[in-house]
Amino acid sequence: SRFVMLVRVDGKDSESVVKALVRQVQRLPQGLMASLTWDRGMELAYHKRFSVATDVEVYFCDPQSPWQRGSNENTNGLLRQYFPKGSDLSAYSQSDLDAVALRLNTRPRKTLGFQTPGATLAKAVALIT
Repeated sequence: SRFVMLVRVDGKDSESVVKALVRQVQRLPQGLMASLTWDRGMELAYHKRFSVATDVEVYFCDPQSPWQRGSNENTNGLLRQYFPKGSDLSAYSQSDLDAVALRLNTRPRKTLGFQTPGATLAKAVALIT
């Protein structure tokens, strides 16, 4: 649904990233997130641990293939409006990240028929509950 979820992590190591992602995904309604597509960075070396804890499949993109993560690349562009390239993200709290995610999730998107990601997510949740 292109819903933006920003997660503060304690470090770039796989242990920290997986721990933070598991915590965030477990807050979602069961069955809402079926897969996660990741680039080939080492941050998700413990992807099997993530899948076991969340029942979410992890897929990896081919090298130098950003089109395989089109929604992610588009969202990265939108995030640059709030966090310019080179920003120190450790200075932001989870509350700060949540505020940016809320702004992006309440912004209509052409790819969603000018609906917001939040409205699209609400419809998806209604279907699975």
